[in-house]
Amino acid sequence: MKTPITQKNRKSRFQLLHQYYSYTGFYQFLGQNIKKAILPLVLLIGGAILLEHYVLDFHTLFEETTKDYSVISIFSLFFASESFLGLIPPELFIAWVKTLPEPALHLSLLALLSYIGGCISYIIGKTVLTIPAVKKVVENRMKKHIVNLRKWGGFLIVVGALLPLPFSMVSMASGIINFSFKKYLLFGLFRFLRFFLFAIAIFNIMN
Repeated sequence: MKTPITQKNRKSRFQLLHQYYSYTGFYQFLGQNIKKAILPLVLLIGGAILLEHYVLDFHTLFEETTKDYSVISIFSLFFASESFLGLIPPELFIAWVKTLPEPALHLSLLALLSYIGGCISYIIGKTVLTIPAVKKVVENRMKKHIVNLRKWGGFLIVVGALLPLPFSMVSMASGIINFSFKKYLLFGLFRFLRFFLFAIAIFNIMN
């Protein structure tokens, strides 16, 4: 005789999700990436504070190194980087916008470009599906991201948006597996949070 399922012994959706993410190693993956992010970030901030106080003025440094380039060209470089594998650390651009008039406005533009760049990466990943030879090469190189996305879906996009994972590669993998674009747009909004949180730390150092 089957035991009837009662409200008391029925697991909630949250409990089932928690159980699934525990079994599939999501929390371990998250913890490892947080550890990887924290130590370099602490060293970077500590080193930057020491340099700022005793060696150089970051505000002047960024002004001098970018004075020969137009604002549009630097934003274009950033957008290209965020759209294709994210090769240049966004933190450098966050520090740069501090030297511009209305840094909060330019920071918002920076975050928006990063978000749109992720969407471009998603579209690139989706179009890769139409080219078998390219698809095979890209899938082999991004196998880890693709496997993790199939297991954890939107939560991995949130992690990629917030932590120093290559957001462009996570976005591209989302396109490759045909992850819902509407859901991608929603989870990708955490990219804005990352830029504003990092800006608080970087702007305070440069002050």
